[in-house]
Amino acid sequence: MFGFKTWRRKRWAGQSFPESWQAVLLRNVPYVSHLPAELQEKLQGLVQVFLHEKHFEGCAGLEMTDEIRVTIAAQASILLLGIEDLTYFYNDLRSVLVYPEPYVVKIKNRHSSFFVQEGFQQRRGEAWERGHVVLAWDEVRKGASDIHDGENLVFHEFAHQLDYEYGATDQIEQDHDESHYLSWARVVGGEYQKFLHAIEQNQQTLIDAYGATSPAEFFAVITEAFFEKPVELRHKHPELYRQLQEFYRQDPASYLSA
Repeated sequence: MFGFKTWRRKRWAGQSFPESWQAVLLRNVPYVSHLPAELQEKLQGLVQVFLHEKHFEGCAGLEMTDEIRVTIAAQASILLLGIEDLTYFYNDLRSVLVYPEPYVVKIKNRHSSFFVQEGFQQRRGEAWERGHVVLAWDEVRKGASDIHDGENLVFHEFAHQLDYEYGATDQIEQDHDESHYLSWARVVGGEYQKFLHAIEQNQQTLIDAYGATSPAEFFAVITEAFFEKPVELRHKHPELYRQLQEFYRQDPASYLSA
């Protein structure tokens, strides 16, 4: 099964990349122009795989277009540029739902066994463990337009998708003796605790304060910083940068100048 899937993905990745899609990349995803030539070529193949495999659906009246699909697929595929083969490619992801702008969802907050508070919340995007990523198109474009601000909605939500599939934050949430930590759990968990302390002390941080919400959100925002502020992250958090470099098998600081 996996052999056939890998063969099929390689075939898709080797197809010629439409000129109209390349125009979308140049117009909407300026990050791509900073990649080395070999990574730009690899990205084109990954985008082909993504668009063949993943279902896109427009919500709230949004008409799905190649521009939307290619813009999102390219940013999601940037996270996978370090993969050596195509056995894995967001295997649990089934669909990408796209709203024209931030959308409102109904939420329930349980404060005790007897008290549940209901309300509404506006969201720009989210990733579900059941294999769906939801995005607001205007926020996708905004996040892609500035490649140095450390805020990219697609990077953020697809980092969550990787977390669901790899369990990237599971270990840092566990309370084990340090001697039993894997390097990833020790370093990222330690950085998370230092980050929480900095937020509590109202200190300015390179990493988005939203990362203090949970270890999962911390992983998502450090992914944004890793790809959009790599030089600064490597300077201020060298061990954390090295762990992300190993996780993503990429070195954005080598090709994305500050």
